[in-house]
Amino acid sequence: MLTHPQFDPVALAIGPVSIHWYGLMYLLAFLQFWWLGKWRIEHGRAPGWPVSALDDLLFYGVLGVIIGGRLGQVLFYEPAHYLAHPMEILAVWKGGMSFHGGFLGVLVAMVFIARKYQRRWLDVTDFIAPLVPLGLAAGRLGNFINGELWGRPADPGLPWAMIFPHVDAVPRHPSQLYQMAGEGLLFFILLWLYSAKPRPTGAVSGAFLIGYGSFRFLAEYFRNPDAGIFGLSHTVSMGQWLSLPMVIAGFVLLHLSRTPRI
Repeated sequence: MLTHPQFDPVALAIGPVSIHWYGLMYLLAFLQFWWLGKWRIEHGRAPGWPVSALDDLLFYGVLGVIIGGRLGQVLFYEPAHYLAHPMEILAVWKGGMSFHGGFLGVLVAMVFIARKYQRRWLDVTDFIAPLVPLGLAAGRLGNFINGELWGRPADPGLPWAMIFPHVDAVPRHPSQLYQMAGEGLLFFILLWLYSAKPRPTGAVSGAFLIGYGSFRFLAEYFRNPDAGIFGLSHTVSMGQWLSLPMVIAGFVLLHLSRTPRI
């Protein structure tokens, strides 16, 4: 049985300025997005996209992730808490970002990119989809360092069962690491390979929706569920409810991408 290391959430402090591990993980996610995007363009995986477009993609994407992710956390998961403590909405360095909210924020942000570069919206989402999973892995590592989003109680005999001392003395699944491995690293490999060959417009986006939604739905069985606005922590979790529409939309999009247009 393991014990969570209880990391100091502050990676570096210089006078009054503190740099948090969680923030560094987001920086890492954005850097790998830019590097992978550049690689795809230079290796002919993204016809018609100039490398200079990555700056705009990253700028609007960051805005979508931060604003959408934080609002998603506030509205989907902890509305009562943030209603009572509204100033904490701005404290993003403490953690608390909803993927589904960030995802919606990015979708809105990509509308501006599509208009600026005169591309179809699905062309934009097809390009960025394979760049996302490694960023998700970095975010889950940040969750683990912060000791947040811990797992459900686990069999004490499980070799990697972990006690989170700041929560209780119950052995739990290190679900943050499960998600880092599943919806992060493994999903990256699968989607990267799938997008390596030419696909119909919308197919890569559809595969992303199906893949992430499925990995997240499964991971919720090991993650201590959030009650969210519907209070469904003991049946279907909020994360699962939000992932189901993604999977359905992904299959619809994949089907439409393969349907000949008249």
